[in-house]
Amino acid sequence: MKKVLTALGVVTLALLILLGMSFRGATLPVTEDVPIALANPPRIAGVRISAIYAGRMESIAAFAYRGGGFGDKREFGMGAILVKHPQGNLLFDTGFGKDVDAHVKSMPFLLRATTSYTKEQTVAEQLAAAQVPLEDISRIVLTHAHWDHVSGIPDLDGVQIMVSQEEAAFIESDDPMAALIHGFGQLPIAPLNYREGPYLGFPNSFDVFGDGSVVMVPAPGHTPGSTITFVHTEDGKHYALVGDLVWQKEAIELPAERPWLPRVLVDKDPAAVRGQIVHMHRLQRMWPELVIVPAHDRRVWDTLPRFPQGFADPLPATPEDEGPGA
Repeated sequence: MKKVLTALGVVTLALLILLGMSFRGATLPVTEDVPIALANPPRIAGVRISAIYAGRMESIAAFAYRGGGFGDKREFGMGAILVKHPQGNLLFDTGFGKDVDAHVKSMPFLLRATTSYTKEQTVAEQLAAAQVPLEDISRIVLTHAHWDHVSGIPDLDGVQIMVSQEEAAFIESDDPMAALIHGFGQLPIAPLNYREGPYLGFPNSFDVFGDGSVVMVPAPGHTPGSTITFVHTEDGKHYALVGDLVWQKEAIELPAERPWLPRVLVDKDPAAVRGQIVHMHRLQRMWPELVIVPAHDRRVWDTLPRFPQGFADPLPATPEDEGPGA
């Protein structure tokens, strides 16, 4: 028995050492096998972006990317990005909803046991306070369907939900990471088709309004149908809404993936995630003006206009193409 216990102790110690090593800094190799052709985005009058905060979690950089510090506290924001467009307004993700306490219980046990969160005013409540009726939101666009991005959907009853076809299948599956949205029952989900050609090195794309101002590309890996959306605003600024491809901006800048434990818990295809991270790192290097917006990096969100700033201003009656961006 003593030999068995000793062997178990050795194995346990070895596993703990390996686990600890997985948090050590390690940058991803940057290869340039996929060509990236930069776009010349338009400046469409009336296209604006704003951030809606709807909750937060306390974490540390060490859990966000390899090489992050255990003493480096980070605030992981939960919320939505509202894109105003003359043809319709898009809400990217929904943040925490009013029933988030119940929604947390839908998570797998290990995630639930390690989650500490703080509720804030919901997206629906903030829209109502700004006198923005739900009818003014054309679609909810999900970067992916994990619980913390869909918790606010029941508060936005009736708004059409746009996801990729792969993510729609994920929602309909019995995957525990899609349990919350699956449990919402019948939803007005409209799967999109990437019917346009290559865009910024991605194999295909979907131009939401047909004017080049909001372009979605497939970015599978975190979930089967995760997306990245590029938004080009009327003031010549450019944004990439990358969802949970990374949790903090350093993961793109280095580039670096999540440590082993969170990677195993949340990424459906870690190899695909690595490829997408490297791709966005290359794109950022080629196009420094591009603001990459991870869904949970409050430092980046703090640089965005805060809802309802700019949203309440009237739009031009007829949008005009003001020429190529800077």
